[in-house]
Amino acid sequence: MSVSFDFGDRVVLVTGACGALGSAIARAFDDAGATVCGADVLDPEDEDALVDPAVLDYYRGDFTDEDDVERVIEAVVDDHGGLDHLCNVAGTWRGGTPIHETDAETFDFLFDVNLKTMFLASKHALPHLQEAEGTVVSVSARSSLSGGEGDGPYRASKAGVRLLTETVAEENEGVVRANAVMPSVIDTPANREMMPDADHDAWVDPATIARTVLALSSEATAATSGAAVPVYGEA
Repeated sequence: MSVSFDFGDRVVLVTGACGALGSAIARAFDDAGATVCGADVLDPEDEDALVDPAVLDYYRGDFTDEDDVERVIEAVVDDHGGLDHLCNVAGTWRGGTPIHETDAETFDFLFDVNLKTMFLASKHALPHLQEAEGTVVSVSARSSLSGGEGDGPYRASKAGVRLLTETVAEENEGVVRANAVMPSVIDTPANREMMPDADHDAWVDPATIARTVLALSSEATAATSGAAVPVYGEA
């Protein structure tokens, strides 16, 4: 059974748009007819960027910097007449050391990239999303559900994403729906390089997660807000 979405006349902002998951989400919204605006610290033409520049209107911005976030979101609204959907995808992973060996710079970096970006983007997008009765979908992680060895600050930052999602949903009940997705291991080039001997077939394709993000942004999930949705696959 096939499922299709129609986001024609809708404006979407995807942060972290040049990464593997962000680029897949941008492509999925573009295929569904949306006007896709992508923000990232990379340019689409950079060697490490994975996004097709043809699928989005690109806005370079550091979403750990509030002035940059405000500038980008206002530019999106000015250029396209509003904002209907926000996808907080910007994020990263760091780990490998126990808490007593983790430096403060790593802690700050993870909370800035994973949580502060989500907070600032949501803060400045919400007035426009409230006007449009739109949605926020953010990326948490399966590992945010428990503590674990070696990557505690990452888990904590992604738990913060989950809790802020619940807060946004509660504060905007009946106006803006806010949900999160929780991947485990995503099948990306970087993860394959990092874990060459893993069972890659068990990992989830970014395009599959992107379909869940579209569903959570659509009227198909009109009764769902404040949820943290597993997108583990078999990983």
